Amino acid sequence: MSSTAVLLALCPLLLAGGFLAGRRTAHPAGRSDLGTPVERATFETLHTASLAAPPLRAGLTEDSARKAARRLRSLLGTDALCLTNRSTVLTWHGTGEHHAKQVLDRLAEVLDTGRTAAFDCGCRADDCPLRWAVAAPIVVDQRVLGALVAYAPRESAVLARATDEVARWVSVQLELAELDRSRTRLIEAEIKALRAQISPHFIFNSLAAIASFVRTDPTRARELLLEFADFTRYSFRRHGEFTTLADELHSIDQYLALVRARFGDRLSVTLQIAPEVLAVTLPFLCLQPLVENAVKHGLEGAVTRSRITITAQDAGAEAEVVIEDDGVGMDPDRLRALLRGEGGPSAGVGLLNVDERLRTVFGDPYGLVIETARGAGTRITVRIPKFRAGVHSSPPEAGE
Repeated sequence: MSSTAVLLALCPLLLAGGFLAGRRTAHPAGRSDLGTPVERATFETLHTASLAAPPLRAGLTEDSARKAARRLRSLLGTDALCLTNRSTVLTWHGTGEHHAKQVLDRLAEVLDTGRTAAFDCGCRADDCPLRWAVAAPIVVDQRVLGALVAYAPRESAVLARATDEVARWVSVQLELAELDRSRTRLIEAEIKALRAQISPHFIFNSLAAIASFVRTDPTRARELLLEFADFTRYSFRRHGEFTTLADELHSIDQYLALVRARFGDRLSVTLQIAPEVLAVTLPFLCLQPLVENAVKHGLEGAVTRSRITITAQDAGAEAEVVIEDDGVGMDPDRLRALLRGEGGPSAGVGLLNVDERLRTVFGDPYGLVIETARGAGTRITVRIPKFRAGVHSSPPEAGE
């Protein structure tokens, strides 16, 4: 998350924390080693907010609203609280639930204008303490999705301000949820683009190579057919956007087995893999396009024997993977153009795709490092953090 997003998320909480601190310090419950009453109230506010945030990351639904409402009500210290979308009361928490039937009628102006409004509840029931309410809009991407409504026995300017700030914090959590969904959709689209790039020529040539062994070496043909089935199953799997280095390298080994079946002794492959990095998590289909690039510009561009070397080693807090070929190489200026997306609709899509996904997941310092020149081969270095919050592989689904 960017520093701007962090500040945006925290500011409303600290303001609401000031409101809660005022309520708590007005009637101090005694001394504590955990700090002053104001500090303790602020810590409690932040802790309560941290518990309310995860449900909201699922979006504004009945389930997420129900799970977050108790924490939000605790933040505000109100007798009752409700969350709505534009047409429905998603949840009510606290006393006086009969007010839920009329609340949407009171919210028309808030939902239309996106401005906080206070109103008299109009309730005169002796057993109902709710006499006044403040409704604040929940806004995501300049769209009013719903409202947060806090109820109290009497009018309070402080509660009105706190409700407005907590509603803004809720809006930030929902915006982050939308960013997460957008990021997931983007990565899924990028993976689909890579899958579409798996060359039909490679599939045809692999099957042709397998067919050539059917009569002369049936056992070899069967082994290659199994390698082809496993490779395509992995490449087109539907589950998860991350995988382990071990699984990615296993798929690459299957890919290279199919290539070697076609080119025989013309291809020499060396793998040097440190066992301690096999469990490292990386974006799915992150290395295979780089190896395919090495084959395309190395082996298929050579008339003699070609060599590809793949190494994976421990580099402290990171794993370092290097894919190197001794093929025809590439002009550095053309490479820079490809990585800027200026190579046309098909040129260098794999390199650009992998570079962008690495930067999206791990940050700009983790983009591809490519060393190449015409006639000098290509060396691609990928650095992968051993741990990054939110990045973890998932086991394949049954049948995959």
